[in-house]
Amino acid sequence: MNRNDQEYLVQKIRTQYTEKEHTQLDALRALDSKVKRPANIFAYIFGSISAIIMGSGMSLVMTDIGATIGMPDAMIPGIVIGVVGMIMAIICYPIYKKILTSRRKRYAKEIIELSNKIVKG
Repeated sequence: MNRNDQEYLVQKIRTQYTEKEHTQLDALRALDSKVKRPANIFAYIFGSISAIIMGSGMSLVMTDIGATIGMPDAMIPGIVIGVVGMIMAIICYPIYKKILTSRRKRYAKEIIELSNKIVKG
C-alpha cells in the first residue's frame, strides 16, 4: 500500500469520528426529504396492499384455494377481488402525484429561498 492510499484510508476513518458541521445543503436535503417522504410512504404501502389484494383474487381464480376454504365457485369472487386490487394499483400513482404536488406547493417558497442562498454563496 503506497503513501497516498494510506493517507486516504486514514482520512476516511478519521471523518467517521469527527463531528460534522450542519450546512445549508444539509438543510436543503432534509427539506427535500420532508417533501417526498409522505408521498413515498403512501405509494409503497398502498401499492403493496393493492398488489396483495390483486394477487389473492388471482389465486382464487387460478387455484383450488376457494374449494379449500369452502367456496364452491371461487371464479366470480376471485375476479371481483382481483379487479378491485387492480383498480387500487392503477390509482396509486395519481394519488402519489397529487400528494407530492401538494407538498411541493407547500414547501416551494422555503426550498427556493434556501437554494438561492446556497447558489449565491
